[in-house]
Amino acid sequence: MKDYSLLKVTEAQYAGGYCLRLKFNNGATRLMDFTPFLDKGICRKLRDMDYFRSFRLDPFTVDWNNEIGFAPEYLYERSVVS
Repeated sequence: MKDYSLLKVTEAQYAGGYCLRLKFNNGATRLMDFTPFLDKGICRKLRDMDYFRSFRLDPFTVDWNNEIGFAPEYLYERSVVS
């Protein structure tokens, strides 16, 4: 039987630079580097380290001031095992 539960970020910690250590509801802990996004559209705001470090968790993923968010599946696929 397939598991159709939604992937969610359940914990996030600042890990240095533009990286966050993310824990997912499937038990995986992964490291996400946001550096590749710093020159793209609204993500340019993430260059400001105070802004970057002001992330919060919404019910599904990491969020910056209700302006910037990434689908948990995308974060999972783009991150590396931590």
